[in-house]
Amino acid sequence: MQFNLLQTSRLLLKEMNPQVYSSLFSTCDDEQLKKEFGLNSTQELEKKKQNFNNGFTMFNKSFTYFQLLNKENEAHIGWCGFHTWYTQHARAEIGYTIWNETDRGKGYMKEAFPLILDFGFNSMNLHRIEAFIGPENKPSLHLVRSFGFTQEGHLREHYFTNNRFEDSVVFSLLKNEYK
Repeated sequence: MQFNLLQTSRLLLKEMNPQVYSSLFSTCDDEQLKKEFGLNSTQELEKKKQNFNNGFTMFNKSFTYFQLLNKENEAHIGWCGFHTWYTQHARAEIGYTIWNETDRGKGYMKEAFPLILDFGFNSMNLHRIEAFIGPENKPSLHLVRSFGFTQEGHLREHYFTNNRFEDSVVFSLLKNEYK
């Protein structure tokens, strides 16, 4: 399978979208799937299969994200992309994570972000990129502000994680604001 790849000095960014998922799930065995998705366990693979079988897209909603791979050894270190893409409205929510604590704080996300934003605005033809960030998540708040996102508001108990509801700080970046 041919993947759309973007590159930075330290990272390979491998695009994952509904077509890639369909191709992988129809052609790969479980071990190949774990390798392609950077999964460490059968439980993680089962969750990925369940999400795929339940459907990722609707008539006006889709996703595109990039796996972040260390360029030296192609190890999966995280992901960055658009997990809630409202195609009719040319807007998407950006999401991202670095999985291991040892890889955090090394500037990987700051390195990947320009390519992801460019891809969103130019390849996906987005007009607006949104970010919803926990008020205590200082690194993410700093990241989006450093790329010119504008804080728009604060949503109370907006996101359910770790068995509780968390607030979200709302940010956006419009295409004409991105440099």
